[in-house]
Amino acid sequence: MRRRSVLLATLLAATALPGLAQTPAAAPAAAPASIPAKVDPFVARLRDTALKDDMAYDLVEGLTTEVGQRLAATEAEARARSWAVAKLRAMGFRNVRVETFQMPAWVRGEETAEIVSPFAQKLVLTALGNSGATPPEGLTAPVVVFPTYNDLLAAPDGSLTSKIVYIGHAMAPSQDGSSYGAYGAARRAGPAAAARKGAVAVVIRSIGTSDNRLPHTGGTSFPAGVTPIPAAALSNPDADQLERIAARGRPVTMRLVLTPRFLGQAESGNVIAEVPGTDPGAGVVLIGGHLDSWDLGTGAIDDAAGVAITAVAAKRIMDSGRRPRRTIRVVWFGAEEVGVFGGRAYAERHPERHALTAESDFGADRIWRFETNLPAGANAVGDRLQAALAPLGIPRGAGVAGDGADVGPIMARGTAAIDLNQSGIRYFDTHHTPNDTIDRIDPEQLRQNVAAWTAMLAVVAYAPEDIGPVTPAK
Repeated sequence: MRRRSVLLATLLAATALPGLAQTPAAAPAAAPASIPAKVDPFVARLRDTALKDDMAYDLVEGLTTEVGQRLAATEAEARARSWAVAKLRAMGFRNVRVETFQMPAWVRGEETAEIVSPFAQKLVLTALGNSGATPPEGLTAPVVVFPTYNDLLAAPDGSLTSKIVYIGHAMAPSQDGSSYGAYGAARRAGPAAAARKGAVAVVIRSIGTSDNRLPHTGGTSFPAGVTPIPAAALSNPDADQLERIAARGRPVTMRLVLTPRFLGQAESGNVIAEVPGTDPGAGVVLIGGHLDSWDLGTGAIDDAAGVAITAVAAKRIMDSGRRPRRTIRVVWFGAEEVGVFGGRAYAERHPERHALTAESDFGADRIWRFETNLPAGANAVGDRLQAALAPLGIPRGAGVAGDGADVGPIMARGTAAIDLNQSGIRYFDTHHTPNDTIDRIDPEQLRQNVAAWTAMLAVVAYAPEDIGPVTPAK
């Protein structure tokens, strides 16, 4: 998944990371004077040919049609791994394999809600990942409304005993996705905060921007010592309705039925494929996205698009007739949505040198900016990339690269990074909802992504410069 705010949001679902990016997108930096006027014809040819290629769309179509939703550590995710191995081998990649790992499994159950009083009516909601369960017959309790997560934090300890907590927010679309980081604490940490104050359940306004009556799921985290309570997201229209009812000034009572289950330890895994390089000492270029998805839609933008974009870009290098200097390693990570288990497992098993890493996990809309975190000795790599991406309408930003939940543990070692930032204006209309289906993907914008990634790999994988360690982005 994603802009840096999204990386941190995902990691925070399983670990207690501090503050998230809450600032608007930075204006692109002025182009340095050293940028070469001409792009290497080899790079330009690969980039421009990719603009006519629909292989990435075909991969997304295949994964979402032949497998569908891919909740981590379930039989569906296992089928996705088998599908991925067969597909990557058929594409011609070398060293294709699965590296499995164990993780806690959680599955959805029945999920219904209704206002009992003062105005009886049904609501549409969905359980958050790692939610606890109500009794099978449900629970009924008074509702306490908090406009924001910070309002909940200000509530006195013990003041919410036997109450259902509602948490709102004011998320709006943003090109860089920063609003997701700013308001996502209501989902990631809100249920645990409410539980500590005595609440018996939590419902939140979906952390998304859709005005459809489709709720937006996602993971929440209950730290050690905090017993999981039922936690769910209301669709935005239903959140509006609950707020209107509460504004009438009369006590609100809600009945919830949420019956998810924790299944104990189960298997997930990372699917790995390579384009072998000619210089083992030059370091690995690690790229990819995550294979798992939430179970409401078919995971087209999150993240079938990302695994397709990166794999097809790597294949274009593989099929170019020129072996890259650096090995390109494509990883389709498992279990990202529920706690970045795949990214952590990969880092634990791969101590070898990585020259650079990049991840695609923010949908399939146009890349509008790129940013780098390169050592001083490799500044020319960034300059050549700026020249190669300019014809695609992608300027260089002023920030320091560091996006990607799954590649985060590798970046934390000081590995260089490049971010190819996709537009987030439409992303949270669909992300984590039942609408995450292939019809949300614009083939032309998807091709632009593949062309940008192909150009990036053509610059980085063949670069003669040493790409050494960097200070990780904060």
